[in-house]
Amino acid sequence: MGKVCAVCISEKKGTQKHPVEEATLLENWGIEGDAHGGTWHRQVSLLSAERIEQFRERGAEVGEGAFGENIVTQGIDWRNLPVGTCFQIGNALLELTQIGKECHNHCAIYQVMGECIMPREGVFAKVLRGGKIQTGEAIEILPLQKARPFTAAVITLSDRGAQGEREDKSGPLMQRILEKAGYRVEERLLLPDDKTKLERQLRRLSDQRQVQVIFTTGGTGFSERDITPEATLAVCDRMAMGIAEAIRQYSLTITNRAMLSRAVSGIRKKTLIVNLPGSPKAVQESLEYILPALQHGLGVLRGTDGECGGEGRKD
Repeated sequence: MGKVCAVCISEKKGTQKHPVEEATLLENWGIEGDAHGGTWHRQVSLLSAERIEQFRERGAEVGEGAFGENIVTQGIDWRNLPVGTCFQIGNALLELTQIGKECHNHCAIYQVMGECIMPREGVFAKVLRGGKIQTGEAIEILPLQKARPFTAAVITLSDRGAQGEREDKSGPLMQRILEKAGYRVEERLLLPDDKTKLERQLRRLSDQRQVQVIFTTGGTGFSERDITPEATLAVCDRMAMGIAEAIRQYSLTITNRAMLSRAVSGIRKKTLIVNLPGSPKAVQESLEYILPALQHGLGVLRGTDGECGGEGRKD
């Protein structure tokens, strides 16, 4: 059980947040009157008072809201909670959606101290149920539900698609198939065939968004611009090549050109990354083949399913 130490808002983007006595959380928006509210996953930002105090001990003169945080809390180590954790403040219900963030433009605190703790220690949440919050209120962390949906992200790799010269049909199709199968698709991206950009998004979705599985489509062929397997290999901690091999084997029963696929699959932390072909037809065939078996593997990866049983096996 934690508590709220301060509630902060800023009426305009680019201005420092300031403490208020109380605030109203609006469902699927954020804090009423705060410029960073919206229908996205980073509606409310939170930061631990303990981390702020440690930063002050290094000589930094910072008050509540200086790091851009909406809610300063005490007694909760946010970074060790998994994304998807729900918590209650009064009647309001929130869901943790992201751990940390990328810092593109260094703030005034960074210029003085050489670092800012928000990118490393801050977390973000979306509002599932609105309500009033104020300083001193208790924060209750709710247990994760074992049967919660798996979360996914979809990335299409296409130079022409990213330039608006070709419609992305594979990404939207993949999202529809996944949602029909019960997955919650958190993000769908369209990127050029750029290894650096793909690696950055794979790391962000795995480390900060903590989605259970990322599916890529495109960029697995012989063209010099086809870099999806190389980017996937660069970010993975462990490989799961059985998935890529199974897709190739199944696809070879449909077309012998499947042997030309260089797709791979692997794991970064607790996120599975699976490369799929670029065509909508191949995407549909591949997903329909692997999704039934994939559920168990994803359950093992996030810790809600047991390992594959060895009953009757002698090896």
